[in-house]
Amino acid sequence: MVQQFDNGMPAGAIDGVQWIKSGRSNQSGNCVEVAQLPSGDIAVRNSRHPEGPALVYTRAEITAFVEGAKDGDFDAFTG
Repeated sequence: MVQQFDNGMPAGAIDGVQWIKSGRSNQSGNCVEVAQLPSGDIAVRNSRHPEGPALVYTRAEITAFVEGAKDGDFDAFTG
């Protein structure tokens, strides 16, 4: 049976994926982690609450977000 991935599902219920944390994450654990799902979608979770909810995005949604971050679209949120 193929696992169904839904927004808000417990991240701990997502089996067989490797969660990756940014190398820019600080020592206090304030970071998000991402994992590629078998479907190609991307799951995102809070590293401080690894069993908490995961948000699931399509590759196109993640690409748009990352490109926006590179372009400075979210700089107002980082200061």
